[in-house]
Amino acid sequence: MGRKRKRSDEQLDGVLVLDKPSGPTSAACLNDIKRELKQFKIGHAGTLDPMARGVLLVMLGQATKLASYLTEGLKTYTGTLRLGISTDTLDIQGKILQECEVAASPADVEREILHWKELTEQEVPAYSAAKHEGKPLYALARAGEDVPVKTKPIVISHVEVLDVNMPEASFRVSCSAGTYIRSLVHSLGIRMGCGAALTSLNRERSEPFGLDMAHPLADVLSQPSSLADKVIPLADTLPHWPRFVLTDALTGLVKNGAWLPVGDEPGEVLAGTVGDRAMLLDPDGRPLALVEAKLQDNRPKWAILRGLWEQD
Repeated sequence: MGRKRKRSDEQLDGVLVLDKPSGPTSAACLNDIKRELKQFKIGHAGTLDPMARGVLLVMLGQATKLASYLTEGLKTYTGTLRLGISTDTLDIQGKILQECEVAASPADVEREILHWKELTEQEVPAYSAAKHEGKPLYALARAGEDVPVKTKPIVISHVEVLDVNMPEASFRVSCSAGTYIRSLVHSLGIRMGCGAALTSLNRERSEPFGLDMAHPLADVLSQPSSLADKVIPLADTLPHWPRFVLTDALTGLVKNGAWLPVGDEPGEVLAGTVGDRAMLLDPDGRPLALVEAKLQDNRPKWAILRGLWEQD
């Protein structure tokens, strides 16, 4: 067994809302923060393609335990597309496969963009990090191997046409986690019979945080002494979840894995209904656990989803 890495004195616990620049991969941005700022325990919620910029939630220290809960949030993007071109990556950075004249009108383009809201599934791009038999699809594609066609369910909650200036158009879209905007653009090109490729993409929001709270990568790396001021404390990383401060006695029960009774009076500590989720804090306000109200012996109790306390 490998020896557990000793926690660095510089390691922080919380979420850094990063304004990722266009160009580097999400992993490269994290590697820079890890290496230059000694944040060895690090992860991110929701990959952005190299071409894309905008909100990337960087989880530090204990916040890496929140990955699945931060990744699942709604995403909002603005982007531009170009009609009359098809590429192997579905964006402008890929190899051009076909170019066609565009006979559609601006009204046609607007109608097809708004059609995205009716989609319930999409094809996963061959050049993506999705895996097949343990291998990323992009690795298979780059090696010239056959890439299996995969589809996934999606939910498009909002679509807005910002501008149409043929053969280009810009849009805003809010969608479920894991939605490929490249695939939305590609499907539009197929429906219009002329092809289309994504030319720019900016993630404005990754629930529950937006660009208004984001810090450019260059600022983060050039101002190491102010990193702590930029990081959202662990207790505040899920602001849309209720938080309950427990007594010493209840804190001990949670650390032993006990499910706590759900209160049925609105406003009281531990109040909720089945299906609710919350963050528990110890008497000093330190994150203790993430919980969900579930039935146990036909009685609602707070089940521990993830412990957040520091192990002794």
